[in-house]
Amino acid sequence: MIEFLTDPAVWASFATLAFLEIVLGVDNIIFVAVMAERLPEHQRAMARRLGLLLALGFRIAMLAGLVWIARLSQPVFELFDHGFSWRDLLMLGGGGFLLAKSTLEIHHDVEGESESHGGGASGLLPMVIVQIALIDIVFSLDSVITAVGLTDRLPIMIAAVMLAILVMILAADSVAAFIARHPTTKMLALSFLLLVGVALVADGLGFHIPRGYIYFAIAFSLLVEVLNILARRNRKPHG
Repeated sequence: MIEFLTDPAVWASFATLAFLEIVLGVDNIIFVAVMAERLPEHQRAMARRLGLLLALGFRIAMLAGLVWIARLSQPVFELFDHGFSWRDLLMLGGGGFLLAKSTLEIHHDVEGESESHGGGASGLLPMVIVQIALIDIVFSLDSVITAVGLTDRLPIMIAAVMLAILVMILAADSVAAFIARHPTTKMLALSFLLLVGVALVADGLGFHIPRGYIYFAIAFSLLVEVLNILARRNRKPHG
């Protein structure tokens, strides 16, 4: 055990994998923040944490079932000369869900509609938690496959995933608070989710869009939005 912990290769694998898991979790953090917005304020932090902890359990189970994960990429049926695997179907389902959810959220914001946070809140909380955990499965497929490709040591993979989820739990509150302070960023976040949904659907249909393009678009849009926020803040005293 001591040799395992003092092996530089082990720490290099852990650092690389943890970094990739955190980067690949950016879209998940945005989804978590937007989903929790539907809840009363006192339930939002709990929903984010419980949803991500449940997602952690799913990720560890997926890592433990490496053989099952490998089989997900094997075609189960063919349509229009394209073989569809269970992974493709998961991507299509997750992407379709993101597209539908983001479109509905944009509709609510633009039309000024809002869901009541009253009597239905008790039933809404478990639904939001389950949705956060389930969509994490779709988001984590790529990261789990990446983990398998980087190392064959399950403890390293689990430790890296646990660190990534911890970072996501800590970052989710800050992201949600930022979105609450700057309402225009919610529309931007929903646009990101639409973009990720399109990428997932394309991936499920066999058209892979490199994540680097998506993250560049997100980073560039965020930079523009931050500049807009700073510009508005500088204009306030003169208004």
